[in-house]
Amino acid sequence: MHTTPLARRTLLKGAALAVVGYSVSQAAWTTGAAQAADLSRTPRLDGTLELSPAVRSQFSTDFGHFVTAQPAAVLRPGSVKDIQAMMRFAFDKRIKVAVNGQSGEGADTESHSNYGQALAPGGLQIDAQSMSTIHRISADSAWVDMGVTWARLVDAALPHGLTVPALTDYLHLSIGGTVSVGGVGASVQRYGLQSDIISEIEIVNGRGEVSLASRTRNAQLFHAALAGAGQAGVITKLRVALVPAKGTATITNLFYSNVQDYAADQKALMAAGRYDHHSGEVLRNADDSGWLYKIELGSYLTPPEQGPAPETLDGLRDDRALRTSFTLPYRDWAFRIDEFAVYLREAGHWAQKKPWLSLLIPGDKVVEFVNATMPELTKADLGDGFCLLSPLDPAKIKSPMFVLPHSSDGTVFFFDLLNFYSPETTGFEAMLERNRRLYDRLVAMGGKRYIIGAVPNMTVTDWKRHFGKQYDVLQRNKAAFDPRYLLAPGQNFFG
Repeated sequence: MHTTPLARRTLLKGAALAVVGYSVSQAAWTTGAAQAADLSRTPRLDGTLELSPAVRSQFSTDFGHFVTAQPAAVLRPGSVKDIQAMMRFAFDKRIKVAVNGQSGEGADTESHSNYGQALAPGGLQIDAQSMSTIHRISADSAWVDMGVTWARLVDAALPHGLTVPALTDYLHLSIGGTVSVGGVGASVQRYGLQSDIISEIEIVNGRGEVSLASRTRNAQLFHAALAGAGQAGVITKLRVALVPAKGTATITNLFYSNVQDYAADQKALMAAGRYDHHSGEVLRNADDSGWLYKIELGSYLTPPEQGPAPETLDGLRDDRALRTSFTLPYRDWAFRIDEFAVYLREAGHWAQKKPWLSLLIPGDKVVEFVNATMPELTKADLGDGFCLLSPLDPAKIKSPMFVLPHSSDGTVFFFDLLNFYSPETTGFEAMLERNRRLYDRLVAMGGKRYIIGAVPNMTVTDWKRHFGKQYDVLQRNKAAFDPRYLLAPGQNFFG
């Protein structure tokens, strides 16, 4: 359960000489081979400060592969004290800082944002995977480092008869990274976002001050950090809620030929609240002439427990001939994307550019938006990927920095165009232009975006419109916790 701490070192890995310090005039770290009149010595570290071109290049891009921005150095912290010391140093020298979750599997790791949101051009990147200890698991929560993945936590919790209530589809993502943007899964209707299942954090703010924060202790900082896009500090530890795990997952799929019936049934099912897993997807139909809409419902059970009776679906408007149902062991269901990820890597799709588009549609506009948008898209817009269209219950979402659109019916739909393309694919600039066009269309309908996606040319005006009244809150939080605007510059919220 515990990782081995890094040995105490004071050398720059990848450099032949001991650390001398940082030169403000040169805006660079230097070694004994490069002296400067304004040299400031860097702090002693339990981990390492990496300067090698190979390491810096590894931290210069992200999952989307659209933006390249090489940092001047990479911190692989051996302790929270390292992050605190380097944050204080960065505050003094006005060095930009961003945390990189380095999510993924094996050697294939990177930031899982799509448009440079987790990069720090010319600044300091913090490798979250250097801190990935699961400190303890109790009856209802786990206390973990920022770099622990949801996959590792699930596997650590299951032997205790526990699991994480709110999971993304792909589990090999850092917990600190996903809760910093919200973390949308198929249990929002029951538990909210992944950021909503966090009850306590340890965080280092932009001044290098370490605090514990919760809903009742340092509450402003707590709410600024969760779904706050890394603007208030570096979340170093988190208390994650756990719930009793079940033995199986029974999944039922319903299919629709039109979005009107689909959306109506999605809203009715969400209001009934009978299912543990509730999501949706837009699929290409069998003859490639248009789109099919799928509702995916799941019940987590330990036999002889019974899920919702089949007759509870009798009043729905799906095509009964297409309805399917199956049962898997719970862990197999939780890790269902892993096999698909292996295929994507082997086919070269994983390393290709990914113009992912993540939008939040007002429930009273979902039919209008989808009917305007889907005829413009073809199978080629998905590649070997998929398109989610899932209902969200705003009443379950408690993270104030996760901005939701207003809808007269009190519902929101999550539209997630997750494209995976073959290595020979071109024309990505046109795909980004498509993303921008669809985003602007949605904004005109009162919609919002999920901030990890690839929407080009976002201006401060765009972000003010996105956050609405919360933009003033964002600015107040920035002034309080990162007054030199050093943290997470890749989001470009402030220009």
